[in-house]
Amino acid sequence: MQHTLSILTFQTQGRGIQDVTAQIAIWLSGLEIGKGILTLFCQHSSAGLLVSGNASRAVQRDLLKWFDLIAPAGAGYEGSSDGPDDTRGQIKSMLGSNSLSIPVADGRMLLGKRQGVFLAEHRSSPHKRSVAAHLLGE
Repeated sequence: MQHTLSILTFQTQGRGIQDVTAQIAIWLSGLEIGKGILTLFCQHSSAGLLVSGNASRAVQRDLLKWFDLIAPAGAGYEGSSDGPDDTRGQIKSMLGSNSLSIPVADGRMLLGKRQGVFLAEHRSSPHKRSVAAHLLGE
């Protein structure tokens, strides 16, 4: 068994869901491990990771609407040391996921035909986000 660990960085444009599948696939293609398990871990409390459909941007728009219904702006959150949308962003992050496990074969993620890996930015302003990527396999 071999393993490799890297920190992948992504620049967000503020609140939104961006497809990071291609960047992760490029990282995987440069490795000597062809099959195994990929673990991705978002190192932030107000952003998260999702596996979602990538055939239509409408899915991401609907997810953003759902997150806003669950954790709306102006709901009287007490925690605001990192900005007025910080607690709301953390609640949304907890509704999604901070980590994903994805099988890898032939050097590629075994995602479904219409699936992609997405970074969900729950804060209003742009941020540089770090994702720890660990591949264990052979």
